[in-house]
Amino acid sequence: MTASPSMVELLDLEVIDRDLYRGINELPATDKPTLFGGQVAAQALRAAGLTVPDDRLPHSLHGYFLRPGWRNRPVIFEVERDRDGRSFSARRVSAVQNGEVIFDMTASFHVAEASGEFVPPMREVPGPDDCAPSQPVGDIPLAEVRLVPPTRVADTGLQYSPTMWVRVRGELPDDPLVQCCALTYLSDLGSGFTLTQVPGLATGGPSLDHAAWFRHPIRADEWVLHDMWPLMAGGARGLYGGSMRRADGTLGVMITQESLLRPPR
Repeated sequence: MTASPSMVELLDLEVIDRDLYRGINELPATDKPTLFGGQVAAQALRAAGLTVPDDRLPHSLHGYFLRPGWRNRPVIFEVERDRDGRSFSARRVSAVQNGEVIFDMTASFHVAEASGEFVPPMREVPGPDDCAPSQPVGDIPLAEVRLVPPTRVADTGLQYSPTMWVRVRGELPDDPLVQCCALTYLSDLGSGFTLTQVPGLATGGPSLDHAAWFRHPIRADEWVLHDMWPLMAGGARGLYGGSMRRADGTLGVMITQESLLRPPR
């Protein structure tokens, strides 16, 4: 079987024309035909970042997963340059397959500025060396995961936890845009509802929309604490929050995500 591309290769988009890019897809160890949403979001952010000045890095993104993506076809990324101001740049990206938009993203980029800072403290959890290696889903070959107890074991034997140490397999360059894209890939792992027990409410499901705010530059190829917590649920949808921190507690990313939480039939 052909090896799956590395994260560096996944983010090395082909330039088709101005503001038009084509990506390659992961090759999972399973026969699941659909794409991992984190891959599409990471590539969309990469496409947007290729169109902004070098002194601007992502500070936020907001994306909607509109249709499933398929692994047997490449994804085309169309970037629209909404605005370039003195310190901010705004972009819109449409990820297209078969002539249809499968993912839609707005992203904002900002020139670094000094200011006062408030960051909530990191909660105490066992370190990655004290957590057993695990892989929550078998079709995401580029993520290495170690679950923080407590965990839930599904009927399939897979283990889940709303708190996990994650990192990208393989070494990444020092390019801060590449690091942000790889963190975006990792941010779509897991669910904040993994340990909830509410009648008629699933503990996980397909992503509907996703938002991320980038704070400090942290590396995605080093252990990152991905912590998630439920915020609200109803109508077969659930919203959860999350944070991604370096092992020393440095806050890299804050996220919110809404998932489809339909109970199994």
